[in-house]
Amino acid sequence: MPESKTATVPPQAAVTERPATDRRVTVAVALCIVTILLAVLDSNIVSSATVPIVRDLDPAHGVDRIPWLIAAYQLAATAALPLYGKLCDTLGSKTVFIGALATFLTGSALCGMAQSMGGLIAARAFQGIGGGGLMSVTMVVLHELGSAARANDGGAGPGPKRGDSKGSLGGIIAGAGMALGPWLGGALADHAGWRWIFYVNLPVGIAVLAGAAVVVRLPVRTTRHRIDFLGAGLAAAFSTALLLVTEWGGGRYAWTSPTVVGLAVAAVAALVLFLWRQATAAEPILPLSLFGLRPMRYGFAIQGLVGVAMMGSIVYVMIYLQVVRGVAATSAGLFLVPMAIGMTVVGLVSGRLVATGWSQKTFVVSGTVFASAALAVLTTLGTDTGLWTVRGAMLLMGIGFGQLIGQLIQLVQEAAPPSQLGVATTGVRFFQTLGTALGASVFGAVLSRAYAAKGPGGTTSDIGGLTGAARRQALDAFASSADVVFACATGVMVLALILSTRLPGARRKA
Repeated sequence: MPESKTATVPPQAAVTERPATDRRVTVAVALCIVTILLAVLDSNIVSSATVPIVRDLDPAHGVDRIPWLIAAYQLAATAALPLYGKLCDTLGSKTVFIGALATFLTGSALCGMAQSMGGLIAARAFQGIGGGGLMSVTMVVLHELGSAARANDGGAGPGPKRGDSKGSLGGIIAGAGMALGPWLGGALADHAGWRWIFYVNLPVGIAVLAGAAVVVRLPVRTTRHRIDFLGAGLAAAFSTALLLVTEWGGGRYAWTSPTVVGLAVAAVAALVLFLWRQATAAEPILPLSLFGLRPMRYGFAIQGLVGVAMMGSIVYVMIYLQVVRGVAATSAGLFLVPMAIGMTVVGLVSGRLVATGWSQKTFVVSGTVFASAALAVLTTLGTDTGLWTVRGAMLLMGIGFGQLIGQLIQLVQEAAPPSQLGVATTGVRFFQTLGTALGASVFGAVLSRAYAAKGPGGTTSDIGGLTGAARRQALDAFASSADVVFACATGVMVLALILSTRLPGARRKA
């Protein structure tokens, strides 16, 4: 009878296949997490090892080239971001992931072998080209791994979505790496030599590269698309010019100098040409149609504001601790540990809750509230404020950013059309990077102007040479000026809070 022919596949086959798939996805996710950690650590690990690097490579003139040593990686990484997104959508994220990692490892080896400051700066730029893809492309891979996991569960449907917390976890690891990078760089430089800051990437990265080639299995793109290299070039020109304005303006060059004004004009011109190209190109590198989607345009804007506020909170807390409170650079870095703990714990919890049906909007709004509250606490810092207040504010900051970093990326990814997942993900990172650059520029100018109005005369760099009452007055003025910076950052986060309430809320799932 027909009913007797229903069992054509042995039941044990269905039982044994899923655990094997689960293990493969778990290993693939672990490889992605290690990759994100490598990328984030290398974006800021050099900052605490500049002294031994200069002493070894160019003790006479190396100090003048430190800004380029730090900026080369970030400039190259930011300029390459838009191209990586389009390559993911064109070639497939696994192919681009392996290529970016190979480029990063080659750059790491070149950095470790550098014999001059110029060679090291060039190698850092090459390493940054690969590093720029690691964070964003890995987030695309994580999202696609989550989609594959859901497909193995029988497709989308009611109930928890397996893999939904993976993107959030990636964002949290990024936050922890950001906090721990300077400390790790200093430790390696002190105990193993500065070259091991770069060499340590090689065994770890090669293992990830080999594992990814075998374990990561994602859909292969069968339809080839044209890549808008002109648009990518214009985006790179705009971001590079803008970052140089923020890096040099008010420091190496005056804001009204021909160099800074020329770079600003070049940035505006490149932006106008880029927008024109995206409106007219057959396959733009950052389709303007994405901004027609409410989650996308608000997600991009919020991420940019978060980048600005993070710059105001992290960098200027470190400056306050070292200048006003006399905390050593290495010890000041330990004040970021509470933030890293808050980001990690809350990020994991929020990721789990989203996987069980909680709305991502809930955590984006909550994250902006906590971050705004933390920045408001920082506006009260003075010369005698208890250091536990600073630690508490950084923990509160971590609780806020831990909800924001991963959930914003996932929200944008889920709103993006499947064919534009790569450009949407790299777009989020691009806006955060530009926000960070603008934060550095604006807050630096705010601090300088506030100190000029409140201080005893001179600039902030003169404080170290003051003594007695003049020094006390200068420190009070500096602390008050830092409070102005934190107040501005609070305003930025409140704006992000207002925008977060405009995000569409996802329905809870049964």
